[in-house]
Amino acid sequence: MAETYRSMRALERTASTSRVLNLAALAVKHADNPEHAAKPLFVAPALNAAVILKHRLRANEIATVSTRNRTATKLIVPFERSDLSLGGRSLFVGDRGWMESLQELAGTSYELGRDAGVLEALDELPSLDPFLLREHMKRRGFEVSETHFEISQGDLEMMQAFVGSEIAKLIDLAYKGRSSNDANTSRLVQALLSSRNDERLEPLRLTLRLEGESYREGIFAWKGFLYYKWVLNSLWPKLREVMVELMQVKIVGPRDYELEALVRGMKVKLQDSIERQVKSVADYLRIYDGVFEELTRDGNATAFRDFLLKSPEMLVALGEGTGVVSHIASFWRFRFPKGKPLEANVAELLDMLQDFEAGLSTDTPALAA
Repeated sequence: MAETYRSMRALERTASTSRVLNLAALAVKHADNPEHAAKPLFVAPALNAAVILKHRLRANEIATVSTRNRTATKLIVPFERSDLSLGGRSLFVGDRGWMESLQELAGTSYELGRDAGVLEALDELPSLDPFLLREHMKRRGFEVSETHFEISQGDLEMMQAFVGSEIAKLIDLAYKGRSSNDANTSRLVQALLSSRNDERLEPLRLTLRLEGESYREGIFAWKGFLYYKWVLNSLWPKLREVMVELMQVKIVGPRDYELEALVRGMKVKLQDSIERQVKSVADYLRIYDGVFEELTRDGNATAFRDFLLKSPEMLVALGEGTGVVSHIASFWRFRFPKGKPLEANVAELLDMLQDFEAGLSTDTPALAA
């Protein structure tokens, strides 16, 4: 049976982040948008008002969920979509009897084939960020409205200054200095990151020589690269803290010298794996930087345009790579808050390190020559 999820107040204002896909918020936001209704994520209307989470499994949940790591996909159908604080009923994808629970949540009049397939596709991902999610849905053959793939309001607010500095040279090139002041740059950044077409971007469209569907695809890909640059820029200091604390964490409780030796070896291996994963992601972003520099330095709009339109696989690799290391940074800080003792028993620490290593063992695909 699906369980009651009692604390969703914190998700009330979230649309989509790397950990949360809030379909309830999107349903309210796009209530009058016919495209949102015409190409839903799920067939069953009740599921289109759900909240989907990437959830770190607790000890008592591990045995019941079929997953190769400690992060599972959780679907929550709120009792009242306009007030998530009232809670809802939930299930884990891959849980024993989850299809029966899904049928109960969806309603007996709906066939579950497509909806179950969508949930299984979501479960394959390390992250629910909108760029990885969009490309993965397309790759799996699910036609879904673009309105489901939006950067959350919280992320948008934090990205503003970073994106403004990133694209300042292009703004000068496209607008010939007319939008060089901070207020105008801020408005252009908001227009670029918006989910809607905005006439303020017309000079950028002309500079990039994009039309129609190519324009929409190109702008979406560009937002993806800016998003992942911002994520990695924000994440790297946190990962450095993890790698330092990883060597400092103390084992407390009953001693098991064999397991402690295994933990010491895994710490060193994990540090190396994190660094290699970050380098792999950074290598992709350096390719983007090189093509963007050609555009702003040499005016080579064709190369940048073609790069954006041929970048879906790279966006998938970026999403998968950043999703794994983001999970490591966020869970480490959740388990070891700043100011609290860096202590854990050997079994817990070994379990945590094995989970991190399992996620990193699937390397981000190597760059093509």
